Amino acid sequence: MSLMSPETTDLGTPDIALNVASVSFAELGVPQPIIASLAKDGVTSPFPIQAATMRDALAGRDVLGRGRTGSGKTIAFAIPTVVALANSTTRRVPSRPRALVLVPTRELANQVAEAMRPLAAAMSLKVATVFGGVGQHPQLAALRSGGDIQVACPGRLEDLIQQRQCHLDRVEVTVLDEADHMADLGFLPGVRRLMDATPAGGQRLLFSATLDNGIDVLVKRYMSQPVIHSVDPAVA
Repeated sequence: MSLMSPETTDLGTPDIALNVASVSFAELGVPQPIIASLAKDGVTSPFPIQAATMRDALAGRDVLGRGRTGSGKTIAFAIPTVVALANSTTRRVPSRPRALVLVPTRELANQVAEAMRPLAAAMSLKVATVFGGVGQHPQLAALRSGGDIQVACPGRLEDLIQQRQCHLDRVEVTVLDEADHMADLGFLPGVRRLMDATPAGGQRLLFSATLDNGIDVLVKRYMSQPVIHSVDPAVA
């Protein structure tokens, strides 16, 4: 499992050579409570995409991570998101999440939230989910209780915003996961509207297997000097 060759691109800084063979979460700057939470789930060393992106993401930089499903992307963005909020001086406010994770499907929303919850709990943070295909009342209750991190599918989140049940004016970190899949499903117009509703200057982390179908436009429009890392998918 090795880093792919650095790319030449006008979207941001190309990959930086990095030896990820033996790096540890502690060496990457991950706080000890999160390391302990990962260890409880049997995660003791980072996958290549986590090792490649973690230092830049923890430093608050915009990061574009290119890797296919199974490469370990969730932890790669979950840890920096949790750490950023834990270090922030802002506080939890009902119906106004401080971090937003956009995903294409409710199945992925549930998977991402399940992976993020123990890491967030280790730093006294809360994760909530928003997606269609189910009743919205439990999701509204979670929003009103003040979730720090909102994992959401674009369609249902836009519905709740139009109902004035959710506001994105306090979002400090925005994550786009499987952006290429969202493009395939026709979600990019909604993604752009949601991104426009978040404050300028927040940290943006985008993970995608490709830059096709308008993903490059998202990068250019919403990311500030992103560091780009491409890795092979993790294999068992």
